Amino acid sequence: MSKQQSQALEQLFANNRTWAESMVAKDANFFKRLVSQQAPEYLWIGCSDSRVPANDIVNLLPGELFVHRNVANVVVHTDLNCLSVIQFAIDLLKVKHILVVGHYGCSGVHAALTDKRVGLADNWLRHVKDVHQKHERYLGELIPTPKRQDRLCELNVIEQVVNVCETTIVQDAWARGQDLTVHGWTYRLETGLVNDLVMSSSSTEEMQERYTKSIKRYDSEQN
Repeated sequence: MSKQQSQALEQLFANNRTWAESMVAKDANFFKRLVSQQAPEYLWIGCSDSRVPANDIVNLLPGELFVHRNVANVVVHTDLNCLSVIQFAIDLLKVKHILVVGHYGCSGVHAALTDKRVGLADNWLRHVKDVHQKHERYLGELIPTPKRQDRLCELNVIEQVVNVCETTIVQDAWARGQDLTVHGWTYRLETGLVNDLVMSSSSTEEMQERYTKSIKRYDSEQN
């Protein structure tokens, strides 16, 4: 390891000490309480983008938000990592809300929209390209690129909400009457604000109704 690399890591340790000391200064029992506290009501499924810190965006402390992140916030039925997180959150932690959160300006969404090659991740982003192809009528070349990218970001979240709702894990939870709602949000880096895509669903029937209404919205926005 080079001296420069070592100094970079030392800075992280220094940052950690400063953070820990500041938390204790605010609340002397913070870490003692945190050791036995993991009872979040929310599971956040978001993008790995370093500019999208889940806890900070919704102003929740450690222990209050269970988080899974991947490139372009995709939920795939063969992704055992994501499915394991969902199952753990629902069956063991008893979360009441799953938040599928995309963000405007997502590099993965942009790559899928423009067919930009990024490497191995191209295979993962194939799922976002599938969303693009499915809803191509709303993403035509006549629409300015920034607006097309925003639309694909939203459509991707909408489709991932459907994917979450259709997992056997969520289906089983609803079948046994568990209190669980799946939501679709987008986050804008420029403002720090989240946007509700009105996909909140507590049953398969509600999800289907929300999906139809959400997609129809883009029909009215065609230009």
